[in-house]
Amino acid sequence: MAQSQIQEQRQTQGQKLAQSISHQQLLQATLVELPITQLVDRINTEMNDNPALEVDAGYDMPDYMEYPENLENPDNPDVSDDFTASSEREERQSALDEALAGIGRDDEDLPVYHGGSNVAEDREEMVYGQSESFYDQLMEQVGETELTDRQRDIMEYLIGSLDDDGLLRKPSDVISDELAIYHNIDASHQEIEHVLKVLQDFDPAGIGARSLQECLLIQISRRDDSKVKTLMQQVISDYFEPFTKKHWDKIQAALSLTDIQAEALFKELRKLNPRPGASMGEMMGRSIQQITPDFIIDTQDDGTITFTLNNGEVPELKVSQSFVDSMKEYQDNKDHLSRQTKEALLYIKKKVDAAQGFIEAVKVRRHTLTITMQAIISLQRQFFLDGDEASLRPMILKDVAEKTGLDLSTISRVSNSKYAQTRWGTFPLRHFFSDSYVTESGEELSTRQIKAALRDIVEAEDRQKPLSDDAIKEALAGKGYPIARRTVAKYREQLGIPIARLRK
Repeated sequence: MAQSQIQEQRQTQGQKLAQSISHQQLLQATLVELPITQLVDRINTEMNDNPALEVDAGYDMPDYMEYPENLENPDNPDVSDDFTASSEREERQSALDEALAGIGRDDEDLPVYHGGSNVAEDREEMVYGQSESFYDQLMEQVGETELTDRQRDIMEYLIGSLDDDGLLRKPSDVISDELAIYHNIDASHQEIEHVLKVLQDFDPAGIGARSLQECLLIQISRRDDSKVKTLMQQVISDYFEPFTKKHWDKIQAALSLTDIQAEALFKELRKLNPRPGASMGEMMGRSIQQITPDFIIDTQDDGTITFTLNNGEVPELKVSQSFVDSMKEYQDNKDHLSRQTKEALLYIKKKVDAAQGFIEAVKVRRHTLTITMQAIISLQRQFFLDGDEASLRPMILKDVAEKTGLDLSTISRVSNSKYAQTRWGTFPLRHFFSDSYVTESGEELSTRQIKAALRDIVEAEDRQKPLSDDAIKEALAGKGYPIARRTVAKYREQLGIPIARLRK
């Protein structure tokens, strides 16, 4: 009979251990998925629920850190009401002794955990999302420019017509018609062009350009006069197609440059920003919300790429010293404590364990995010150097999982609802992932590259004679993307591009 009781007791302990591990893993998975702003809310909620978890020195102790009444008053009658029967009291006393037996000399040096480093230089840089929209930032520059009321109205409409990347792809005649219809402004082509030139003087350089080529030329024009500037203008003006295809050898031969001269020139060309609007935040027409990036990625001119985790308003966390002292007090006097005091100490132990588990989960989140971003930068290094979407290689969750050694589900959680601030703009992490397309010859191509090429072809087409899917297929093949017509139709639909007869 006694043997049966022992077996049952061991089974219960095993179940509790499994439940504890499962709860910790669930907590870690939950925190990994949260973006920085939601993590702050989650930490505040946890501190509200667990008085053993508090912020480190330098923060004011909030009111909700007070002890529960039954800890401050061990003789609380509500506690003793549960132990009216002698047999129940003995069973509970035994359970308490067993549960508290694990609090021994091993806990004598119970550490005080911190959510962040104590070394100042190791702290993550705090960077916050922009509170102004793209439209507001440009309108501030409008306010600093001398314009007539009529020109200001035209300027406001031009800014509202910019695409997500900051380029203006509406023809002047379309803008003229829309101004006449919606704003009763009869603006000529020359008048619109004059105001557009003013817009193109705004920051960042390239805003308001009507094509990628013009965007890059505007950026180059703001440089100081030099031989490099002249060569850059010549490349973008005369060798733009080889430039877009990254045929550096052809450009080098055409300009009769040495290897050193070519490398210096191409390094400067890679600094140009093809998406000036992306670096200014959100476009008008989108839902205005503040985005706080979880990663801040810095690309140096020498090709060095570094990043930091945005710690935002996450405080440094520790286990309350008062709770630690109470546990040490039990160690020194555990043979002479009353049942009520043991009840209180069991409560303390549970709260301290929960606080330690939460702090550890925050650490795991930081480590997981760090190695995940390291893997993404390693796999997509070229994009972080030049900001060109065509540089994004095929990359799926499995690629990052294999490089980090993390589970697929963990990489998926990290990639959801998080943003990375780069030199080329702020992007959701999902932006860096793309599937691959395998040609009949077995060549693997990035679907993102193909879509970018498709979009460029459509943008450059004659508006009076838009290209059919078959024509786009042939044009893509000429750029090195031999895909089927039905694939062209699928990607066109995914990009939101209508069929040819609706693009006139």
